[in-house]
Amino acid sequence: MSLLGSGDGSGLAITKNTGSQPLIGRATLLAPASRLAGLTALFLSAVTWAAPPPERGIALGLFSADAEQRYTPYLDEIRAQGATHVALVTVWYQRDVQAEELRPRSGYTVSEDNLRRTIAAAHARGLKVMLFPIVGIEVRRAREWRGRIKPRRWDRWFMSYGDYVLHMAEIAAQTEVEVFSVGSELLSTEKLRDHWEPLLRRVRAVYPGPLLYSANWDHFEPVSFWDLVDVMGVTGYYELTKERSPSRADLVASWRRWQEPLVKFSRARELPLVFTEIGYPSLDGTNIYPWDETRQEAVDLEEQLLCYQAFVAAWDGHPALRGVYFWNWFGPGGTEDGDYSPRGKLAAAEIRRWYSAPQHR
Repeated sequence: MSLLGSGDGSGLAITKNTGSQPLIGRATLLAPASRLAGLTALFLSAVTWAAPPPERGIALGLFSADAEQRYTPYLDEIRAQGATHVALVTVWYQRDVQAEELRPRSGYTVSEDNLRRTIAAAHARGLKVMLFPIVGIEVRRAREWRGRIKPRRWDRWFMSYGDYVLHMAEIAAQTEVEVFSVGSELLSTEKLRDHWEPLLRRVRAVYPGPLLYSANWDHFEPVSFWDLVDVMGVTGYYELTKERSPSRADLVASWRRWQEPLVKFSRARELPLVFTEIGYPSLDGTNIYPWDETRQEAVDLEEQLLCYQAFVAAWDGHPALRGVYFWNWFGPGGTEDGDYSPRGKLAAAEIRRWYSAPQHR
């Protein structure tokens, strides 16, 4: 990519450099520190954001293969970004999309003691916590994921899922977590109100704080139990354009189109709106495929930044937006990394700039 003047009023635009960068996925485009600093200054000097949302969050997946991994260095970095909230993400697994049982998975699920320590460490740093349990699938075929689970017996699945969620809700209550998510992206379950309603009653009995459900970006309308939770969560992996070299104006315009139906829907239900996941792998074409970090493409720090900037430009100061959680601080980060983490990348400076701005709400 190269930096050129734009016609969107920002003085910024991005076009792709068609030079010979090797397409080796997550280990390309090694940028010297001086180049990274220079690009950051150039990108950010022309833009001023004025009104970040009250809930300025970053997600932290507790995904280390070591169940006792210390996450305090990540929390220090998140706090330094200006965040007020952190989403701590835990995962239990089911064998495949037809399985009826969920369980912790060795090498993937954080230990309970470590989860409690990490919550305490976040609170000690002045961060408020959303506990965010998700479902993982051990064996997946093409296009299978948590949104397409289809157990043989839904009552058995909900019994097992209920054990998981209630266990996490008890931990959330005991550790005084500020927000609890009862589920995320479980598309095939969302019309099953007869199963969700008793589960949510049981969660309310053990956890006194606000409950959130996190819907997929293209599937928030079919959720049958919005009236039973307190916060409307959405994962925001919208395809922004079909262009490899979009302008910032194109990306902002795309967000504006998605913005109206979301805001209208949340206001009609009198629910605050929170983006539980906003993220872009630092890969070429990430604005087209924000949900896919597995593509074998060149690392592209500038396109990741451009997508972050477009989101901020579209949502900065919007009164309907309660909060945002950028996905996902976990991981090595740095200029050779093609994953979601903004650590050590241009996007991190954009988060810090927005989250550190004075609030005018």
